[in-house]
Amino acid sequence: MKLSNFHFDLPKSLLAQRPAEDRDGSRLMVLNRKEEKIFHHEFKDIMDFFDSGDVMVLNNTKVFPARLFGNKEKTGARIEVFLLRELNREQRLWDVLVDPARKIRIGNKLYFGNDESLVAEVIDNTTSRGRTLRFLYDGNYDEFREKLTELGETPLPKYINRPVEEQDKSRYQTIYAKHEGAVAAPTAGLHFSKHLLKKLEIRGINFAELTLHVGLGTFSPVEVEDLSKHKMDSEELIIKKHAVDKINEAIKLKNKICAIGTTTMRGLESSVSSYGTLNEFRGWTHKFIFPPYDFSIANCMVTNFHTPKSTLLMMVSAFADHDFIKHAYKVAVKKKYNFYSYGDAMLIL
Repeated sequence: MKLSNFHFDLPKSLLAQRPAEDRDGSRLMVLNRKEEKIFHHEFKDIMDFFDSGDVMVLNNTKVFPARLFGNKEKTGARIEVFLLRELNREQRLWDVLVDPARKIRIGNKLYFGNDESLVAEVIDNTTSRGRTLRFLYDGNYDEFREKLTELGETPLPKYINRPVEEQDKSRYQTIYAKHEGAVAAPTAGLHFSKHLLKKLEIRGINFAELTLHVGLGTFSPVEVEDLSKHKMDSEELIIKKHAVDKINEAIKLKNKICAIGTTTMRGLESSVSSYGTLNEFRGWTHKFIFPPYDFSIANCMVTNFHTPKSTLLMMVSAFADHDFIKHAYKVAVKKKYNFYSYGDAMLIL
């Protein structure tokens, strides 16, 4: 498989700029892999495809307001700072991206907020991902994090060419988000409403949760034609015992195990035992899945529609068969499904 195998023409008009009015009101394309058939539904119909004892695996990461706007000392130039990862809690060191990058040098200070109560100093500009900043703030750690939240903005993807709106604070977040640490939403989960989760629960569907803090590496462009040479950024992953027990029981009973999203699928495939069951995990994963690939844990998945040549499209192609996905995406474009973070959903059975 080469990078060029994953190109397709995607009209810009299909990149969703806003979420559907209701979380579970988006469209749902259903792919039956065995029969190679495609069906069209609303997302709320998803419950018709699951039975008591089936397991849905959710990524409970929570997006933090990772985009800050500050001003450079002396010149006052407006600088965007995108928080990627906390490197050291005590020293308040963060791995960040800055834009425009060419204006920022080691030793430069950046000031945030109208009162300039938060200051950052650039201490390194040689990291693979951008810069290292040390934040200076008169207050304890909890107060510092509160300040970041107060000044930060919901990190909508750059293709959404509108200002961040009040609704984005909740809609660019799953309703089951618990553990803060992602800089992008696990978007397949955005379609679940409280009402739909309750109906699934009443039907007897079990829910297992893992935490994979989504980083920007998931969306980094692949720049090599030979996919085996692409390296994913590492992302923090936690899978606890109660989730492992639920999932392994479902494997034993041959029930459906549905990964809600590519991040969940990557998390599951990062911790497979030699017996084909799931292990507990706490650490980092840089798993990159592309065709051909044998999946061990989940036997169905929910995912959004992804952009050309993305690692997300490659994973979905590995799961559902490359040619079948190519065909499904042609249908999606023809029928004007919405793509990407705020777009419509696909259920692959």
